[in-house]
Amino acid sequence: MITQTKRNEIRKRIHARIRQKLSGTAERPRLNVYRSLNHIYAQVIDDQKGETLASASTLALKLKTGSNVAAAKEVGKAVAELAKGKGVTKVVFDRGGFLYHGRIKALADAAREAGLEF
Repeated sequence: MITQTKRNEIRKRIHARIRQKLSGTAERPRLNVYRSLNHIYAQVIDDQKGETLASASTLALKLKTGSNVAAAKEVGKAVAELAKGKGVTKVVFDRGGFLYHGRIKALADAAREAGLEF
């Protein structure tokens, strides 16, 4: 049986491998996603400058529940609108070592529908 700590170590290893291959630039920043047990977080990051351009989470949006697909869609829509407000339309998607499934996929689809290209 894989414990929660072991699972997180595996996820971090996968994320490090992903990060070797992609990074955010000023023209195409990185849309990073982190999923915890109770919440989901998304940031648009310019790695060259080392700054966060836009961020949204279930905590920031003060949603009633933060651990379901509907909440992930709201976060995806919110982060896309904030990024578009900063003049960002194209991003590189960083799934953070999580499987592209469920809440992560819902957030990505909602961000696409709200106008981000990736």
